[in-house]
Amino acid sequence: MKNVLVLCTGNSCRSQMAHGYLNYFQDSLANIYSAGIETHGLNPGAVSIMKEDGIDISSHTSNHVDEYEGIEWDYIITVCDHAKENCPFIPSKNAERIHHNFFDPSKVTGTEEVKHTAFLKARNEIKEFCHDFVKEELVN
Repeated sequence: MKNVLVLCTGNSCRSQMAHGYLNYFQDSLANIYSAGIETHGLNPGAVSIMKEDGIDISSHTSNHVDEYEGIEWDYIITVCDHAKENCPFIPSKNAERIHHNFFDPSKVTGTEEVKHTAFLKARNEIKEFCHDFVKEELVN
């Protein structure tokens, strides 16, 4: 069983959506974890936009990367530039490190419609990335 860590700054939004989709698209191929270099709790917009796609992440917790010390990672996926640039080195001799800077919908201000559109954009980008990752890295 492979171990996959999805890493973001606060483990509240993008990493949580990726965690949800990675679990959804793979069937017992990997243990999926998400963490941040800080913890900000779950972003309600992320929970809501995932629920619209039939994925419930409301029971996820916002975890600090240090909580997973000692796990041997197969993949470490950073989903924002800030985490990639500021994360402490995670020793894992076999980990493939993948980076994709996803748009941050939590920074968007405006009407509820504008915010919803931002979360939808981020969710769809993350969904496509996770689908492709599972197909290309975990299934083969």
